[in-house]
Amino acid sequence: MEDSHSEKNIKRSSLVSILSLFFQSGYSAALGLASNLILTIVLPPATFGIYILTLAAISFLNYTSDIGLAASLIQKKEITDDDVKTTFTVQQLLIIILITIAIMLTPFIRNFYGFPVEAVNLYKALLFSFFLSSLKTIPSIFLERKVQYQKIVLVQIIENTVFYIAVSLFALSGLGLTSFTYAVIIRAVIGTITMYSLSFWIPQIGISVKSLKKLLSFGVPFQTNTLLALVKDELVTLYLGKMLGLEALGYIGWAKRWAESPIRIISDNINRILFPVFSRIQQDKNRVGRIIQKIISYQSLLLVPIYAGMILLMNQVVYLIPKYSKWAPALPIFYLFCFSAILSTYSTPFINLFNALGKVRWSFKFMLYWTVMTWILVPLLTHFFGIYGFPLTLVFLSLTAVVIILLARRLVPFHFLLSVLPAFVAGLIMSAVVLIIIQFGISLLILLTSSLIGAVIYLSVLYIVFHINIVTEIRSLFTHE
Repeated sequence: MEDSHSEKNIKRSSLVSILSLFFQSGYSAALGLASNLILTIVLPPATFGIYILTLAAISFLNYTSDIGLAASLIQKKEITDDDVKTTFTVQQLLIIILITIAIMLTPFIRNFYGFPVEAVNLYKALLFSFFLSSLKTIPSIFLERKVQYQKIVLVQIIENTVFYIAVSLFALSGLGLTSFTYAVIIRAVIGTITMYSLSFWIPQIGISVKSLKKLLSFGVPFQTNTLLALVKDELVTLYLGKMLGLEALGYIGWAKRWAESPIRIISDNINRILFPVFSRIQQDKNRVGRIIQKIISYQSLLLVPIYAGMILLMNQVVYLIPKYSKWAPALPIFYLFCFSAILSTYSTPFINLFNALGKVRWSFKFMLYWTVMTWILVPLLTHFFGIYGFPLTLVFLSLTAVVIILLARRLVPFHFLLSVLPAFVAGLIMSAVVLIIIQFGISLLILLTSSLIGAVIYLSVLYIVFHINIVTEIRSLFTHE
């Protein structure tokens, strides 16, 4: 086995990559929080809804532009120049076709949703960004195969910094929805230049039939899952935008973004590392089991108190920030999204496990179930419960985590309940104390006091009752067996 795939190097690369991703996420979260506060204060819910809707349309293109070839390059133990060249060529052909179709459909989309001219310009800017983003795929794959996410992180930091600062400045200047248009273009150009400066690759055109067949054998089932995810998530957003209106979609988008922000910062970064790591140690089931158990434990230790705090304190935040009370109607939706989000975090690591161990069909069956049930439940529940139909659907689907965990135990050995028990016990005690404190009213003092006392109680219970020091435990994630 080559040295880069050795246990020692995998541990080191994984730890550096996870720390880099967490730094990037923390930085981007702080910057994004400031930017989103500005945007959601300056912009009305309907304008925010247009942005959410346009992003969903572009996500449709993004999911269909790859047919799983990029994932195949990451999953393969060794890759050839023909593999890389074939992946790039096929992807670009698909992207050119998709962008052409998207441009031709612009008049229909504008009339269907009643878009203003500014929304159409944003749509075109995102198409341009979509094309430039595709040029970064191969350089990014080279870095992912080496588990050098710190370099990918640098690109993301630069992109996010440029985007958030630009969109905030443009919005404060009174440009409204056009703020997103300019910021998207600037981000795309700078991000592409930065990626090639860190992982230079000269694009090559050509298709090897032999390479294409091998790549598609893994890529098509893998990408089918992402296509189902598209139908389940992004197309539902397009449906809701038409059925509920742009203002209601703005409320849903606001609630969903806030509720899923801990997942984007914590779970996604860990899970992003898991696929390439598991792919390289897939023969050692015991070691995979130990890593997955650690992941579940540390995810719980971090996410449980965060979600408990968000559910208890978001009401305070909404009424304390100037001009932010307009988002109060979205609070019940936010609570439902939080509940589904915390449950879904116990599905994603195991879906990555299935993919890495070659059980892509398992992932496909779950994704197919989620997709079918989404399109059965969302129209039905939206009809009866209006704006609450979508979040109620996600709560129901998130319960599938129980089945996924049971299946995963058939592949690798791990103890789920023992891994999550400390976090939930400490979180429950913390929540009880915070709930008492916030009964005294809404003020900045109460918000800060409840947050501080809640954190101290949570850490104390972990240390006294379960003898867990979070900092020490997380530091040992990839340094001990």
